[in-house]
Amino acid sequence: MKNERIILGIDPGTTIMGFGLIKCVGQHITLIQLDELILKKYTDHYLKLQKIFEHTIGLIEAYHPDEIALEAPFFGKNVQSMLKLGRAQGVAMAAGLSRQIPVTEYSPRKIKMAITGKGSASKEQVARMLQSIVELKTLPKNLDATDGLAVAVCHFYNSGKVVAGKSYSGWEAFVKQNESRVKK
Repeated sequence: MKNERIILGIDPGTTIMGFGLIKCVGQHITLIQLDELILKKYTDHYLKLQKIFEHTIGLIEAYHPDEIALEAPFFGKNVQSMLKLGRAQGVAMAAGLSRQIPVTEYSPRKIKMAITGKGSASKEQVARMLQSIVELKTLPKNLDATDGLAVAVCHFYNSGKVVAGKSYSGWEAFVKQNESRVKK
């Protein structure tokens, strides 16, 4: 892993795509850009996908990120919404992959956990925590931009970590299944 790198975080959406770029030097994070692409003015879904692809390519060409992190679509009740979000995520992924940039995706819960320590945190809680992490003076009007930034920061925090296949329901379950690792 390089000592200095740029991470592009994207919160894909077909109404608003939030994104954040950070520069990481060692363990220090510096905010490069935080913004959003407004897509609600377009009625054609395919045109929205084209705009997401073009904008992501534009960010890649302007900032040369070393890695891209995306928020994975959450499983909701509306299948059509999930399909649209999946397509938005797919074209953002394709933009990065077309430039040979590694792409990683994170669940919304994992992102919130990485930023706030609570997987069920609200958008506002995530945004406020990011204010102190990257020294943001003011929050943007739409929190989709901070959602994109949160994905980049989550990726920074998770870089180099091996993702385990196990999950635990709490500390008691962890201790019970890992007694050899617990000092008594």
